[in-house]
Amino acid sequence: MFLQLLTLASLVLLPLLFFFVFRASSQPNPKTSNNTKVLKSYPIIGSFITLYKNHERRLPWFTDLLRSSPSNTLTIHHSLGKHFVVTGNPTVVQHILKTHFPIYEKGNTFRTTLTDLLGDGIFNADGDNWKFQRRVSSHEFNTKSLRKFVEQVVDTELSDRLIPILSAAATNNLILDFQDILQRFAFDNICRIAFGYDPAYLLPTLPEAKFAVAFDDAVQFSGDRFSSFPQVWKLKRFLGIGSEKRLRAAVSEVREFANTIVREKKRELSEKKALESVDLLSRFLGSGHSDEKFVTDIVISFTLAGRDTTSAALTWFFWLLSQNPHVEDDILKEISGTTELESATGGYDEVMEMVYTHAALCESMRLYPPVPGNSKQAMKDDVLPDGTKVKKGMVVNYNVYAMGRMEEIWGEDWAEYRPERWLEEREENGAHKWKFVGRDSFSYPVFQAGPRICLGKEMAFLQMKRVVSAVLKSFKLVPVEREGGAQPEFLAYLTGKMKGGFPVTIVERA
Repeated sequence: MFLQLLTLASLVLLPLLFFFVFRASSQPNPKTSNNTKVLKSYPIIGSFITLYKNHERRLPWFTDLLRSSPSNTLTIHHSLGKHFVVTGNPTVVQHILKTHFPIYEKGNTFRTTLTDLLGDGIFNADGDNWKFQRRVSSHEFNTKSLRKFVEQVVDTELSDRLIPILSAAATNNLILDFQDILQRFAFDNICRIAFGYDPAYLLPTLPEAKFAVAFDDAVQFSGDRFSSFPQVWKLKRFLGIGSEKRLRAAVSEVREFANTIVREKKRELSEKKALESVDLLSRFLGSGHSDEKFVTDIVISFTLAGRDTTSAALTWFFWLLSQNPHVEDDILKEISGTTELESATGGYDEVMEMVYTHAALCESMRLYPPVPGNSKQAMKDDVLPDGTKVKKGMVVNYNVYAMGRMEEIWGEDWAEYRPERWLEEREENGAHKWKFVGRDSFSYPVFQAGPRICLGKEMAFLQMKRVVSAVLKSFKLVPVEREGGAQPEFLAYLTGKMKGGFPVTIVERA
């Protein structure tokens, strides 16, 4: 054990030693030290120093690098001979996500990093295991009964919790962190949809629900592993110290909770021979998938997907509306003009008719994607369409955040928030109406692309449109000005977040 520990420690200390030796022995050139388009590489330590210096601003930094590359693709030497590829090229994205899909898997690096939290769930699976889970999940997601259940869950959470909280904040002139409110809303929704369990996380008292806090910690510490040397977090896990100690406790809490619900559902099924509830867990168990680990892993994966993505997308959407009041006005016109809304949120067909709102949501996710990047690992040697050589075992990252800022894809006005870029005007019965015109999923991989394209895409838009309709019909959100009038900062964890939250005041509409 001592030799194993010594080996691990040497793997950790070697790159750090080169880092400190180089930093002490070299002085950066002031004319080039801040030039992000110059990616320096050195023997053994590669570009580790530059990567380390730009870690806190890695999204805009990588965006600048990819823009400056003729092919919008880069091969980077990390350290100790390890290379990886970063791309913002739609042709390359299509190559790895569809054309050569069998070659590019999640891979051992990704799976090992997230296995404590996700196990062998669908978002952490490859090969036959992934194919089986995808087939089972696809069947359930395409049922009308699940869609109806999602509508009911979202409407209840809106009418019983979100709207009353916003109304109270408006009456009492309170400041709310709307990012936190949306995360609580999404967590209640996805737990009820996935488990059939209501954590009651969105209450006026804004409680710290044990399961929700544990899930937050598990996601954060799992995501932090991607920013660390594998040798470092593996050593910390081996010793049971620091963030790895907290991750172990959080994952244990999440899995114990999930396993308890699975056992209760299985007991109910054995007694009644059929489950009355229509949540995903009940559907999986009711269709004969009784293996406890299988259903626990897959439901935790869907909880992760549904918890953070919609709340992240809506946080930045409402901020962008506050900066572009003309877009908010057009959305309000669309809401008020939609046919006979049955409730504050509208029925399914009415919500689906909200074409301009759909375009506004797509445009906000272009600039602030809920999942800012993703990666695949090559199972054998390959050559990308732009000529980049990929060796077996290399990781290829496609940077969704950077792709939303590429002039080659979006034109010279890429920096503008302009929903109209997703629309065409057409004449229908003598009236001018908008028609939504989508982009191909390889230029806009916000919902992934190819065989792994997001199963919950339609469900996500349904939830987001219902929230937008209900909130904007009754309230106006006014962001609290940040110190010095600074713009909010986009943070990249497993999902994108707004640094420091999204503090707002709520104004009730007349």
